Amino acid sequence: MWPLDPSRKEVLRFAVICRVLTLMLQALFNAIIPDHHAEAFSPPRLTLSGSVDQLVEGSAHSIPEPLMQLALDKGYRITDGNLPPWCSWDLPLIYSYIQDVYWNVGFLRYYEFRQVPNFLLAAPVAILVSWATWTYMTTHPWLCLTLGLLRIKDSKTVEKPPQGFLSPQVFVYLVHAAVLLLFGGLCMHVQVLTRFLGSSTPVVYWFPAHLLQDQEPLLRSLEMVSWKPGAEDFPPGQKVPRNSIMGLLYNWKTCSPVTRYILGYFLTYWLLGLLLHCNFLPWT
Repeated sequence: MWPLDPSRKEVLRFAVICRVLTLMLQALFNAIIPDHHAEAFSPPRLTLSGSVDQLVEGSAHSIPEPLMQLALDKGYRITDGNLPPWCSWDLPLIYSYIQDVYWNVGFLRYYEFRQVPNFLLAAPVAILVSWATWTYMTTHPWLCLTLGLLRIKDSKTVEKPPQGFLSPQVFVYLVHAAVLLLFGGLCMHVQVLTRFLGSSTPVVYWFPAHLLQDQEPLLRSLEMVSWKPGAEDFPPGQKVPRNSIMGLLYNWKTCSPVTRYILGYFLTYWLLGLLLHCNFLPWT
């Protein structure tokens, strides 16, 4: 049996609420826009007059004529065509060939005027990682220049290394995040940059938490004094939050601009992504 640990109960409650909210939003969205763009994701259907004579003759696996016509219209390679170039490569990698020919993935290929909305979509996470890199480099210039291989030893002043995001142990994670940002911003479709970084590096989450702790007066006051939230600090009928983020949301009007931007971005991205991405609409 699960022990009655308040932190575990809070995590379980949060997970259940997220699942229930997801199902409710999905049902509401499908009720508002039923079968949206369903035809765009469905295979071509044969008409009622379709018969065996519409199939391609001379093939081991007959393909319906509408599918063949659709492939020709879209420029797809069919069975009776020539072999693609990647088949003759020493290391035949079809994924690299598809990225190059069909997806236009390459160095600076995505830098077009029509891709400005996608760059705006990826701008917040790119700003976060760039800001994190600059903050860390200005705090530890010698550590960054020497790649952490050399350390200054001064017998006169022995200072305790900083904790949290600015600790020396975070350096490897920051280098990894900066390399991913550089590669993704120059050689990938930038609209996938958010999920690419969000699933590959913890810096995307560590640095916003560092900003909240460093620049939010409400959190700093809670750290300096041993204060516990009481029922009188929140609206009548509202339960006292155990999570500091919920406390910031309850005191939204008194939060600093940085806190509003961070919480607003993550909450907006979560809500829009929940509605759009799971319904096969443009979002990533």
